[in-house]
Amino acid sequence: MTFSWHRVGAIVKKELKDYRRNRFVVILTMTVLPLVFVLLPVIQLFTIRVSEISSSKLDTRIGISLLYMLIVPAIIPSALSAYSVIGEREQGTLEPLLTTPIRSEELLVGKALAVSIPTLVVAYAIYGIFLIAVGAFANPALQVVVFGQAHLLVELLFIPLLAGWSIWVGIAISTRSADVRVAQQLSVFASLAPLIIVALLALNVIKPTLVLTLLLAAGLLVLDSVGWRLVALMFDRERLIVGEPR
Repeated sequence: MTFSWHRVGAIVKKELKDYRRNRFVVILTMTVLPLVFVLLPVIQLFTIRVSEISSSKLDTRIGISLLYMLIVPAIIPSALSAYSVIGEREQGTLEPLLTTPIRSEELLVGKALAVSIPTLVVAYAIYGIFLIAVGAFANPALQVVVFGQAHLLVELLFIPLLAGWSIWVGIAISTRSADVRVAQQLSVFASLAPLIIVALLALNVIKPTLVLTLLLAAGLLVLDSVGWRLVALMFDRERLIVGEPR
C-alpha cells in the first residue's frame, strides 16, 4: 500500500476536531499560554531604560524577551503530541483507528501535522504581535536590535524546527507511556533540550552569525526529518491494540 496524503488529510481533520472539543487544548494551550508569552516579553522590553545600560546588556535583555516566544513552539506541541496516542487509548478510540487500512507512517504524519498547524499559527502570531508592538511603541534603539538580522533569523528559523523536535519526541513518548500526565511531563522536559542551544544564541552567549545559525538549523532539520522514521519503527500496532504500554 503506497503512502496516501488523502489518508493523512483525514487524520489531520480528525485530530483538529478532537482539539476543538478538548478544553485543555482550547483554553490553556491555545489561549492562556500564548497570552502569557506575548505579554511577558512586551512588558519586559518596554520597561528597559535604554540610557541606563550598555549596548551589550541591551542586546541580552532583548534576547531574553525573544526567548519567551521560542518557548511556545517547544511547549505547546510537546503537550499536544504527548496526548496523541495515549489519549486515544484512554478514550477507547485507538484500537478502532489502528484496525483501519492506514499505514503507521500516514497515521504519524497526520498526527504531527495536526499538532504543527495550530502551533505554528500561534507561535508566528505571537511573534508578529510582538514585532508590531515594538515597531509602533518601542524606543528606536530597541527597534534596531529587535529587527536586527540575527534575532529575526533565529526566531523565523527555529520556531518550526523546535516544534518539529517537540512533536516527534512527544509522539514517541506517547506510544510508550501508560499515563497521559507522565507522557506530557516527560515530553515537555525532553523538548527543552534543543532550546538550550537556541537560548545561547538568543542571549549572545554564542554569537549568532549567519553561518552558525544556518548550520545549527540544518542539524535540527535533519533530526526532525529522521524523527518520524524512527518513531514509525517504534510504533508497534499489535502491542498498542493489545494494550501493553511497554
